Amino acid sequence: MEIVYVYTKKRSEFGRQCNFSDRPAELHVDILPDPSLAVNFIERNPCDTPTQCTQEMSEHEVNTERFESETRGINHVEGGWPKDVNPQEMEQTIRYRKKVEKDENYVNTIMQLGSAMEHCIKQNNAIDIYEEYYEEEEILEETEEQPSAKTINVFRDPNEIKRTATGLSWHPDGSRKLAVAYSSLEFQRATKDMSFDSYIWDIENPNKPEMVLKPVSPLVCLEYNPKDSHILVGGCYNGQIAYWDTRKGSHPVEMSTIEHSHRDPVYKVIWLQSKTGTDAFSASTDGQVLWWDIRKLNEPTERLVLDPTKKGNLDNALGAISLEFETTMPTKFMVGTEQGLVVSCNRKAKTPAEKIVCTYSGHHGPIYSLQRNPFFPKNFLTVADWTARIWSEDIKESSIMWTKYHMAYLTDGCWSPVRPSVFFTIKMDGTLDVWDFLFKQNDPTLSLKVCDEALYSLRVQDNGRFLACGSQQGTATLLEISSGLCTLQRNEKALATAMFERETKREKILEARHREMRLKERSRSEQGKEEESKDVDTEESAEDLIARAEKEFFEVVEAEVKKREKEEEKSKVNMVRDIKRYSRVKNQCRNVNDVGHAKARKFYFPLKSEFLTVYILMLLFTWKSNCLPLFILCRSKKIAV
Repeated sequence: MEIVYVYTKKRSEFGRQCNFSDRPAELHVDILPDPSLAVNFIERNPCDTPTQCTQEMSEHEVNTERFESETRGINHVEGGWPKDVNPQEMEQTIRYRKKVEKDENYVNTIMQLGSAMEHCIKQNNAIDIYEEYYEEEEILEETEEQPSAKTINVFRDPNEIKRTATGLSWHPDGSRKLAVAYSSLEFQRATKDMSFDSYIWDIENPNKPEMVLKPVSPLVCLEYNPKDSHILVGGCYNGQIAYWDTRKGSHPVEMSTIEHSHRDPVYKVIWLQSKTGTDAFSASTDGQVLWWDIRKLNEPTERLVLDPTKKGNLDNALGAISLEFETTMPTKFMVGTEQGLVVSCNRKAKTPAEKIVCTYSGHHGPIYSLQRNPFFPKNFLTVADWTARIWSEDIKESSIMWTKYHMAYLTDGCWSPVRPSVFFTIKMDGTLDVWDFLFKQNDPTLSLKVCDEALYSLRVQDNGRFLACGSQQGTATLLEISSGLCTLQRNEKALATAMFERETKREKILEARHREMRLKERSRSEQGKEEESKDVDTEESAEDLIARAEKEFFEVVEAEVKKREKEEEKSKVNMVRDIKRYSRVKNQCRNVNDVGHAKARKFYFPLKSEFLTVYILMLLFTWKSNCLPLFILCRSKKIAV
């Protein structure tokens, strides 16, 4: 159907142009309703009718069976060994090697393969296939990034009764595994149902621990062996030392005997640098440092009592709560105590008294963390009370640098393994602080709220990029920091060296000044003692001097009180006498007025000596008629009226 039709006509036939104008509305027709017609209609009852244009759908749920996955490790030893040779037994492998070397085919095979091997070695030495061509540009780009950190994973204690994550240890062969020690350090707060287990976590699987460690007492600290990643050593709450081999199961391979172990919880255990890789030493709040060989844990190989008097008395020992050992200084180690002292020790000293070299004091509470700077071993970090302090071995009276006093208590801290000027601290309010003293000294470079509960343990991975924080409720949080905080900056070592040297020099000057002032005070006190020794006969004890001074004081007070009382009595007597004299003079003057003449009579009475040289002009009264004043003039010992 066509809806458009075009009319065609001439322009002259269009007619005249229309001119429209505005005008108000007009009513042409008004049709009112007719009541007679309304009777013929009925109002319809309304009804609601819904209409659905889409197809009706139904919701169905299907629950499939869950497939649980598990990660298992496989131990593999390189090298083809016969079945009768155990590769773990050193004597069997050496015997088999000697047998092979005596074979005639062995020499011929080595000679044939030697030329090819030599060619590969020369080629490897000539070309560095791992050379980084754009390393400097990457560093420049990374330095422009703002300091930041993000949470990667959270590992929670799987037990119903939560415990504190008191110890952390990274796997030495990479960042794939994290060992966490769980225990409750609150006195007599451990319940019967509390688990003793600690766990090894795969950082990519936070749902289930990779391995469970089952000690006889809760673990306070835990450390991987740097030479053999299958072995871990731990310090227990009851003072025992235990070690595990992950290839042999969850139970400890061997434990120290109770009678030869610590008496208090073992707060720190560290592996020593040795040929066998089986030596470690531990510290506890019982005041002892014990050395162990894990192959023979029935008794310690060496013992040191932290007695500051150097008498070896365990009753006077300082409770150890942190340890520090640097592999480049195999004979030296440091101990942080509950009393806020850092004890520097030398293991190779001849006598136990000589093993305690010196102490550093400056904290008001237990030293929870103690670590040397990995780039400058002479400088070490301590974390205690509300501050973190940096020390120099040369300055024993004071630290060279320190942070401000925080509102929350500091519980742990450590240096960055890749940057000499960066260190980390954690607090009881759940905050992680990242400090870079080359960039800012008064405030942290980065402050991050990790969790709502208190943080108690901190550990940085060897590459400096990942951090693990343990909380009071057993949560281990894995954090990744920005590349700028884990990449060595240009000239950073030189700048850090200059700052350490400057601060050390400043503290040395202050220490020398304090020493000089102490010597002056000592000399003054000695001179005073010599002068007092000359007057031995007149010396009196402090109590006698105090008693005599009190007696003299009260005598002076009583004399002054009596003197004032006498003066008050005299003043009262003089006042009464003056009033009587005044009244008598007044009466005599009235008698003169009654006579009717102005003769002046003289009345003599003695006057006090202090008024002899004073001229007093007194107007006593005025007569009603004559208005004659009465003058009294003091000229001599008698007064004339």
